[in-house]
Amino acid sequence: MNRLVRGEDGRDWVVRAQMEWRAPATADDFEHDVAGSYGPGIAMIVVTVVLAVALVVWTPEEVRVPAWVFLAIVLVLLFFPLRWILRRPWTVVAETEGDVGGDRPSERWVGTIRGMFTVSGEVKRISKTIQKHSLPDFDGPLHPVE
Repeated sequence: MNRLVRGEDGRDWVVRAQMEWRAPATADDFEHDVAGSYGPGIAMIVVTVVLAVALVVWTPEEVRVPAWVFLAIVLVLLFFPLRWILRRPWTVVAETEGDVGGDRPSERWVGTIRGMFTVSGEVKRISKTIQKHSLPDFDGPLHPVE
């Protein structure tokens, strides 16, 4: 997602967002990076599959299961993967080369936003702020980088 924005002072800004497959490491997340591995998650998936197979194998022939039960099971199984995809972090960058005269230097602002739908609204808000004030909002998700 790329967007070209002209600031009030005449500088051209490029606002772009890119989905990250791994969450960026920050000081706030240090404790979570140290803890755990994939072992417990894999064990829970194996136990769930074994229990589901046992339920299907031991169901008597006379039992008729409505179609909506299968649909409900599929929706429950897809909930966490879909949530994971929709809540991925996006790195948003707003940068400018500066102006020709040299009065305004080049700048680069970087931030992280979670959520596929949230990032599109936030990029629009950042673009409008740049058009009005020639800079991203200091209270927003982006912070200047040197």
